[in-house]
Parts: sequence; C-alpha cells; structure tokens
Amino acid sequence: MESGLEEVLLESQHAQEGCGPINLVGLRDSKSLRQQVFEQVRANGQVSRAMIARTLNVSPGSVTSITAELIAEGYLREVEGAAREAGRGRPPVALQVVPEVKRVIGIKISDERHTAVLTDFAGQVVASAALNIPTTKKPVATILDELEELVNRLMTTAGLPFSAVSGISVGISGVVDHSCGVVTWSPLIVETEVAMEQAIADRFNCPAHLENDANMLTLAELWFGAGRSRKDFAVVTVEHGVGMGMVINNQLYRGTRGMGMELGHIKVQLDGALCRCGQRGCLEAYLADYALAREASTALGISRNNPQSLPVMLETLYEKAKSGNRGARTIFQRAGRYLAVGLSNIINLFDPELIILSGERMRFDYLYAAEVLAETHSLTLNQARPRSKIEIQTWDDLVWARGAAALALSELTNRVFGETKLPA
Repeated sequence: MESGLEEVLLESQHAQEGCGPINLVGLRDSKSLRQQVFEQVRANGQVSRAMIARTLNVSPGSVTSITAELIAEGYLREVEGAAREAGRGRPPVALQVVPEVKRVIGIKISDERHTAVLTDFAGQVVASAALNIPTTKKPVATILDELEELVNRLMTTAGLPFSAVSGISVGISGVVDHSCGVVTWSPLIVETEVAMEQAIADRFNCPAHLENDANMLTLAELWFGAGRSRKDFAVVTVEHGVGMGMVINNQLYRGTRGMGMELGHIKVQLDGALCRCGQRGCLEAYLADYALAREASTALGISRNNPQSLPVMLETLYEKAKSGNRGARTIFQRAGRYLAVGLSNIINLFDPELIILSGERMRFDYLYAAEVLAETHSLTLNQARPRSKIEIQTWDDLVWARGAAALALSELTNRVFGETKLPA
C-alpha cells in the first residue's frame, strides 16, 4: 500500500506492558506522591522500587514506605522480576498493580452498535459486549434502556455482579461539556442540553463520566497506543462523522465549554453541502460516511433509502474505485483533498509532532494516499522545517470503549488516592 504513511498495529501486548501515559512529568504538581508511585507501576506493568525512585527523582526510602502502604491496602503486589544476567543472588523483586482490586466499564454509544468493555485496575480488558440497535435518532430514555441491556450482557459475560464495578464512562458523538456532564447536541439524541452524565449515574447507581467520542479515542491512544510516550499529539477520526482530539502535556484539551477540537465542523466552503449539524460547508459534510454515500447515490445511482445499507454502499463504492470506476475514484480523491485541508489546518494551528489518523474509514486507502499526504504538507507554512509525523492506527471496534474505560480509570484513580478531577 503506497500511502507514504506508517501503519501501526496494536496488539494485546500493551496490556502486559502496562497502560497509561509513560511520561507523567507535566502532571506531578497536581498529584500526590502516592498516586504518582501507583501510576508509575501501572504505566510500566512491572517495575522495581529503585526505578520508581529514579523516575520520580525521590528518595528510595520514600518509595519503599509508600509501596509498603499500597501493598497493605491491596493495590500493589510484589512479583519476581527479570532474572539476573549472571544467574546468582536473590531474584529481583518488581511491583505490579493488583488488577482485580477495582473494575470499571467503558461504553461507546453509536448509531448502529453500542460497545462496552469491563476493565480491571491494571487496564486489562476482562470482558466485552456489543448491542446492535436501530439506526434512528432516539430519546435519552431509550438510549439508557439500551445501555442497561448492554451492561447486563457485559456482566453476564464477565460472570461478575454489577456491584464489582467502581465507575462507568460513556462516549458519544456530538458536543459534550465534560465539566458538567451535559450533551449540548448529538446526532444520536432527540433532545438537546441533556444532563446525561447524571442520568447514567442515576440509572446505574454508580459514579459516571461522559465524554465526546473523539476524545475517547484520543484517550485510548494516550493510555494504550501510539501516544503513550508522547506528551503532545493529535488524533483525527473519520467514520460516521469527523472528529478530533488533542493531548497537550499529557491531558486532553477540551476548550472552555467542551466545544474545542470540532474539526468536522470547521467550514471549508461557505454555503456548501448540508451537514448533519444543520449548518453548511462543514468538513464533515464532504468526508464522513453520509457524505460519501450522498456522492455515491448521485454519481453511481446507488440507493441509500435503507439506512442499514450504508456500510454495504460504502464497500461497493470502494470496490468500484479499486476496479477503476472513474466516478468512484473521483469521490474518494475529492474526500482525500478535503481531508488534506483539515490536516493542514491542524498543523498550521497547533504544529503537533504527531497526528494519528484512525477510524473505520481509514481502511479506504484513497483517503490517505501519498497524494493526500503531499497536499497536506503543501498547504502548511513550515515546508522548510521538519514535518509533522502522520500515522495510521489500526484498532478493532472496541477501541472507543477502551478509551472510555481509560477515562473511568483515571477518574477512579483520582478518587482512590484523594485527588479531585483535574482541570481540562
């Protein structure tokens, strides 16, 4: 595949290597030393006390005291470390998180299929579940009923009661104010200005957290993927909509009212195509699933009357493009040019070291062909300087729910160790 981009494949080894941001220097002032020690253990999977002391630049005695407390409280345990090279002396002792001490649920609300994962305190997936649902805009009450059925399936699969869950986090597309748990607008919900976080907490009688789905995907990269070792990066996703997440100094940037990073709704053509947000000329209206389907129905005569046929329609369009159909190729090439515009705007505004492209539509290599990459850089102002790196990330369908679980783990860790919610 001649894309000019690096394809990154994520495997289950990440759970064994630990989870969460590796470089936590920028967050130390806001967290207790107890929490820093715990998060160093979780980030590394297994780590010695000496390494923790060196990483945090604190005395070995302080680390020994804190880890003794965390072991007594059931959060950490000692395990045999890697064998010594000479094969002599006592085996080194490492620390790891006791995974079963706490568990959280992460959920992705979608328009066709909700997904959920149950994750332990070490960040490993214990169980997963999915629920196919009608592709219609719904009242919040209906969505809550669907989530309840999904969670019941999840706990049945895990063989655990819901009382074993310490937190639940949900991601949804649209404009979400994370600070107050309100969905201002979503293409999936009939109502607007919905206090959905509280509604979820009331339904499940459990601490709940709400986030925009693009931010959930970004958290998945920060906790489990290519962003673990980077303090600053951007994630762009192309699926039913076009989303973006930004990590600055190991934290999500959300904006003052939770409306930051709405890449899909930047205007690329005044009075242009109608977007599902109700405005015209948005990037999403030229790049998302429904935009490609609209073009396909016009140029190729492919019917889009049945909403369930959208994935089939897009696959048909892609196959026609691969087989040389000029109309189909033109649709993808046009979408790729709009993607280049969006990516160049990110580079011009933020100058990130890395941009990660993710989402179901990244299977369509026309969207990230070498021409798209070249046009992206031609539209930026830093041609004489090192270019922002652009990677394709390959995940399974549970990545969104895993990102939601990462948020739940982060918030739970803050609660366990006496920290309040960190500022956005």
